[in-house]
Amino acid sequence: MKIKYLIFLIGFGLTSIGLAYMITFLNYIIIGYNFKEYVYFIIRRIEFYYILIGIILMIISVYSKGDNKNDIYSRYNFKS
Repeated sequence: MKIKYLIFLIGFGLTSIGLAYMITFLNYIIIGYNFKEYVYFIIRRIEFYYILIGIILMIISVYSKGDNKNDIYSRYNFKS
C-alpha cells in the first residue's frame, strides 16, 4: 500500500513539473509562434513526456489492486 502512495506521488510530481513547463512555454505564442508550431515544439520536449509518464503512474497506482491486509473490508470479514 505504501508503494502505491509513493508511485502516485512520483507521478503527481512529474505531472506538476511537466505542466509548469508547458505553462511557461505558452510565452512562445506571444512572441510569434502559431499554435501548430507550439504543439510541435512541445511534443519534442522531455517535459511533455514527464506529463505522460506521470499520468500513467497515477493511473497505475489508483487502479492497481492493493494488499488484502490493508483493505478496509478485510478487517471486518464481510461475507456476501
